[in-house]
Amino acid sequence: MIGISKLYCGAVEAADVLRYGAESSTLPSHLLQFSRDKKPVVVWNVTRRCNLRCRHCYAGSPGAAPADELSTEEGLKLIDDLSSFGSPVVLFSGGEPLLRKDLPELAAHAKACGLRAVISTNGTLITEEWARLYGAIGLSYVGVSLDGMERTHDRFRGVHGSFRQALRGIRICLDRGIKVGVRFTVTRDNCREIPAVFELIEQEKIPRACFYHLVYSGLGSSLIAEDLGHEETRAAVDEIMDLTRGLFDKGLAPEILTVDNHADGPYLYLRLLRENPLRAAEVLSLLRMNEGNSSGRGIGCVGWDGEVYADQFWRNHSFGNVRKRPFGEIWEDLSDELMAELKEKKRHIKGRCRACRWLDVCAGNFRARAEAVTGDPWAPDPACYLTDEEISLPE
Repeated sequence: MIGISKLYCGAVEAADVLRYGAESSTLPSHLLQFSRDKKPVVVWNVTRRCNLRCRHCYAGSPGAAPADELSTEEGLKLIDDLSSFGSPVVLFSGGEPLLRKDLPELAAHAKACGLRAVISTNGTLITEEWARLYGAIGLSYVGVSLDGMERTHDRFRGVHGSFRQALRGIRICLDRGIKVGVRFTVTRDNCREIPAVFELIEQEKIPRACFYHLVYSGLGSSLIAEDLGHEETRAAVDEIMDLTRGLFDKGLAPEILTVDNHADGPYLYLRLLRENPLRAAEVLSLLRMNEGNSSGRGIGCVGWDGEVYADQFWRNHSFGNVRKRPFGEIWEDLSDELMAELKEKKRHIKGRCRACRWLDVCAGNFRARAEAVTGDPWAPDPACYLTDEEISLPE
């Protein structure tokens, strides 16, 4: 993820990271992406079940719960292992994680083990009672999906009224003092509503928003034709930067990020190089700390059935199952060729990515997207929108 507010608007300095020792165990949440050790943030898809029918769901979630979901006991054991291994965050996702009746027990146990507990939800099931319960647990963050304003969002989510229910959930979290933010997946169908989402952020005083580039996984694989072209992507990233700057100019300071396209980092730097060269040098230092894509290293995923993946989108290669071996043991087992390559992915990248001068900043971008399009996990990411001139390819 690329922190637009952190980098472009100057909300973070390199000294902020170094002050905490640059280790994931000591860094506050908003600086974790700059950690030196890159202990993995773990997305745990606690269920595949969902109450919505989202067109771009990477999990392809059905209505009924699969019979092979990790039990409560197995989930508690997984959390113990993540804590022992040093993972700083467990992100409870789905499907819709709020459909798991034992989620309060799991989240409370994560907190008791010293993990930061985060929930990624469609927001429709958040109630006052829910907020009282989870407020007492002390969640670090709740991310609520909004893919546009009411008409667009409801079409994306496949259920009429889902926008109003999600907005109600956001407002309940805000009223209860639970840190909450918006998650927006950008496509050709909804990119025109980015300004309206920023207006909503300002009106509701929402402290955080993540704008996700489309990843071709699960149901999202059928939406490749709806992904933005390279020029459209550049325009969208520019618009997000402009709108973020506009909020900061008004004295507001929400955390705004783009996610799942690490070309955003060099693109942001090159823009700053034209506008504010002094700040650009500081940003380049932070981008090098960030290191770009971290699938298989700084981020991982555990499926509802215990399978371990490099990230939540890349589900065609499991490295093992936490029912058979602890997560930490699986994560550090380099006898799996792909896992070993992911730990040093810059050595295996091919094509224009390998020759790119931003390889240390981007790390070759998103491997799941490259494999989805080309069949080769080490091919260039087709969503990289930087020009040959910007990456300094020889003529």
